[in-house]
Amino acid sequence: MVRAWVVLIGCLVSFLTTGQILEPAKWENKLNPSNPSVDQEVTIEFAATIDDEWYLYSSDFDPDLGPMVTEFVFEPDDSYELVGPLTPVNPKTGYDSIFEGDYTYFRGKGLFTQKIRILKNDFRIAGYYSYQVCSDITGQCIPFEEDFLFTNEQVTGAEATTQSAENKKGLLSQRDVNSPYSLWSFMVVAFLAGLAALLTPCVFPMIPMTVTFFTGRDNKKSGRVRNSLIYGLSIVVIYVMIGSILAPFMGPETANDLATGWLPNVIFFVVFVVFALSFFGLFEITIPSKFINEVDRMGDKGGLVGVFFMALTLVLVSFSCTGPIVGSILVESAGGLVGKPILGMLSFSAAFAIPFTLFALFPGWLSSLPKSGGWLNSVKVVLGFLELAFAFKFLSIADQAYHWRILDREVYLAIWIVIFSVMGFYLLGKIRLPGDSETRTTSVGGLIMAIVTFSFVVYLIPGLFGAPLKSLAGYLPPMSSHDFNITEIVREQSGSSPLSEVEARCEEPKYADFLELPHGLNGYFDFEQALACARELNKPIFIDFTGHGCVNCREMEARVWAEPEVLNRLKNEFIVTALYVDDKTQLPEEDWYISEYDNKLKKTIGKQNADFQITHFNNNAQPFYVILDQNGNLLTKPAAYELNVGKFVAFLDEGIRQFKGDFPGITSAITSE
Repeated sequence: MVRAWVVLIGCLVSFLTTGQILEPAKWENKLNPSNPSVDQEVTIEFAATIDDEWYLYSSDFDPDLGPMVTEFVFEPDDSYELVGPLTPVNPKTGYDSIFEGDYTYFRGKGLFTQKIRILKNDFRIAGYYSYQVCSDITGQCIPFEEDFLFTNEQVTGAEATTQSAENKKGLLSQRDVNSPYSLWSFMVVAFLAGLAALLTPCVFPMIPMTVTFFTGRDNKKSGRVRNSLIYGLSIVVIYVMIGSILAPFMGPETANDLATGWLPNVIFFVVFVVFALSFFGLFEITIPSKFINEVDRMGDKGGLVGVFFMALTLVLVSFSCTGPIVGSILVESAGGLVGKPILGMLSFSAAFAIPFTLFALFPGWLSSLPKSGGWLNSVKVVLGFLELAFAFKFLSIADQAYHWRILDREVYLAIWIVIFSVMGFYLLGKIRLPGDSETRTTSVGGLIMAIVTFSFVVYLIPGLFGAPLKSLAGYLPPMSSHDFNITEIVREQSGSSPLSEVEARCEEPKYADFLELPHGLNGYFDFEQALACARELNKPIFIDFTGHGCVNCREMEARVWAEPEVLNRLKNEFIVTALYVDDKTQLPEEDWYISEYDNKLKKTIGKQNADFQITHFNNNAQPFYVILDQNGNLLTKPAAYELNVGKFVAFLDEGIRQFKGDFPGITSAITSE
């Protein structure tokens, strides 16, 4: 719980400091040994200390993948020579679904080593390293470049602080690890799972047992209330203890490993399949009866001890039905926050305990309950179908990370269509499984659920032909794994679109031969050009501070910019300008300048764009969005990583409203000559 509050506070701090320079990592560099002699081989250690919820990309993955690799550049000097390549020490490996490839990274601590041989007493080892760090929480990525210098008189190492973002979550996430829903949504799902568990064949019959246990136990109202509350609280405590015991094994340090590793995901897949088969009636997951009988005997004792053991008996007896559900919640919480399994168990047990507490308090309600029957087994079987469907999510993660190509998007969708179709026929009574009672009619509730299920199947079918199915993006393999995408085929054969206003009336964009905007947008990659075009067309400027290696920039483009209400505004209302802060293209020497911020020479497109962002907007994280008028005035508060389309549209509309209202802007951000 404490961990959850820390994360929430972190998000709040990030929000409040949108306009601040972020410095969450520090470097310490040293020679080992520190006083080498001529012809001695020594090791340079570049050690990074990285703040919680941030990670640093390593140097040993494909630089063309997308994320910015850490790069070390040594200035040539006759006083030393390099021995072998730079070595990152034990980086972790992850899979990025946005860039569709494996990458390596560090959390907490990062270490790079380079062996060198000293050739002269007066040696000078100098150079710089460039790197990128990302944040799991705020969705930001920040590139940095720092100098280093070692001499025979002194050893100096640059210190820097850094911050950035995955989905991380990927990340993330992690990149949910790239979780398809937030912590609060996870708790809601866990709560609903607790309610669903009440309708299983092993749990529902425990309600009469509860009523029998508490009837006549304490005739005084105060005693009955106390016992009932202790009973419910005991149920919650038992389940939360389970989450607490497992919490240390599910913290953020293991997030990416669990999110992308083939072994844990295959294990999770097998666990879900086993749970599904158990719910279908192939076998039962049970706790030894001898242990249950001993606990039940303890429940016969009087006082609060007896009440607690009655609660423990309930948990153990119902395990064959609740075990798979509890296991599923814990699997879903794996790789999340340390408090996530605890919060999951708290939500599940609260929903599970409330009805038992109420029946213990008001035993007369028992007469109003429906009788046990085949409908309870039907609930369990339906849960089995859901378990089976979600099992393939884990297998899909392993399949993507290791490029097995056995579960591409259309194969995955075909499996889901079959599973939910069979589930629909089961709800209509066309299929019977062990434990089902014979019935000649379908209940109204079963009919409604069948309609919902078949409607979902119909929704899935267009996905076989390339429909994006955005509401299921967190569960499906990426579109790039789809062999037959009719949407892309039509788009490619539709030909080029007419010239836009930017193309027809403004200067041809610089750097368009190697930089690009998503979704066919026309715009600029140089601020001065964008400013001139804005004056020509009398439009506001939308600046996108982005990066080639910015995972969350790509996610914003795919999930937010692609929405019609956003894309139409960007196309028609703004001069769109993408300023890449990590581009390595060196500019002509006459365009170089010394930054007022750090007094360093800025030679490349990326360094100048990053300096522009820092000096004018006091921010160094990406993605970062700014709306200016044609005189460089800031029209509305800048925005950052925000997957809520409505909020992003409101941000754009506020900029448009301020511009069309002929307001002078909230501040003069740019001084233009």
